[in-house]
Amino acid sequence: MRTIKAAVLESVGAAQPYASSKPLKIESFELLPPGRDEVLVKIRAAGLCHSDLSVINGSRVRPMPMVLGHEAAGVIVETGPGVVEFSPGDHVVLVFVPSCGHCVPCAEGRPALCEPAAVTNNDGSLLSGSRHLHRNGTSVNHHLGVSAFAEYAVVSKNSVVKINSDLPFEEAALFGCAVITGAGAVLNTAKVKAGSTVAVVGLGGVGLNSVLGARLAGARQIVAVDLKDKKLELSKELGATDIVRADAPDCAAIVRSISDGGVDYAFEMAGSTTALELAWAITRRGGQTVTAGLPHPDARLSLPALQIVGEERTLRGSYLGSCVPVRDIPAYIDLYQQGLLPVDKLMGERISLSEINVAFDRLAAGESTRQIIVFDENS
Repeated sequence: MRTIKAAVLESVGAAQPYASSKPLKIESFELLPPGRDEVLVKIRAAGLCHSDLSVINGSRVRPMPMVLGHEAAGVIVETGPGVVEFSPGDHVVLVFVPSCGHCVPCAEGRPALCEPAAVTNNDGSLLSGSRHLHRNGTSVNHHLGVSAFAEYAVVSKNSVVKINSDLPFEEAALFGCAVITGAGAVLNTAKVKAGSTVAVVGLGGVGLNSVLGARLAGARQIVAVDLKDKKLELSKELGATDIVRADAPDCAAIVRSISDGGVDYAFEMAGSTTALELAWAITRRGGQTVTAGLPHPDARLSLPALQIVGEERTLRGSYLGSCVPVRDIPAYIDLYQQGLLPVDKLMGERISLSEINVAFDRLAAGESTRQIIVFDENS
């Protein structure tokens, strides 16, 4: 058993600013050693994502208390029985869907939809059904099979992907969620064709990766839509050809005008039905609207049903970027190292674990792209 420091969420719905209410507490926990098919990872870097924020504000219902964090990179310290694919010293990216490899979606090559992983992620346990975090004799829940806002994590071997050791950990962490979700939605879910037109609504870390993915796919026009001028300007550096403020009067009409009637592919990455309705409105006849946003479970969407048939329109969801992590994470890292997927331009503040509540205030306000918790190598 190992004693570690980690950020735990006791209950949801804390008032903002989080710097004052401090929903996340840094406390000591007992971490049990890895069991069968599990590994112990020393976390070296972890990104702050809207999926974490949505647990804090109650938009995503999870069992409490819970150690948050799901986008991370680190080093394997110990392997449990049955693990032959990894060894201590391996550098890994953590993945928030620990696909079993045997259920129907996994067998179909769609590990993001793994059925056992969906159950255990919702329950707050690891893929084995166990909980390795304990405090005062009581178990604490894992976030998406990872719980990366911690010095160490025990995870399923199916939650890690081995990477080359020459990639800095704070850059590697981005590939566990932001990159595969954003770029994957473009490359895997929509399969954007070269020469097509694209719009991205919502320019957080995931949305900006969609901009990068669209450029990589060869889109001839990329329209970026957001409320923040800073993010719109950054999107131009990343390849957006046009920028439109989401709160502009007749925003949809502006996008349709500059794209000659609407875009071939519109991506909603803001996690709101208003943004999704906008994405639908700016998609051309015969086009695809793809959403990777995660609104509140009670949110409902209203669309003109006739358009689906009369205009041969497609509305698609994208989870984990429809990725196969063991295939796509190494491939996207190679593209990054070749300069074709410059995800390092999305990195914002590098912070310590103790600054986590202030960092979530910045995230909630849309003031940063991807903040990274960097852990001391000697911790």
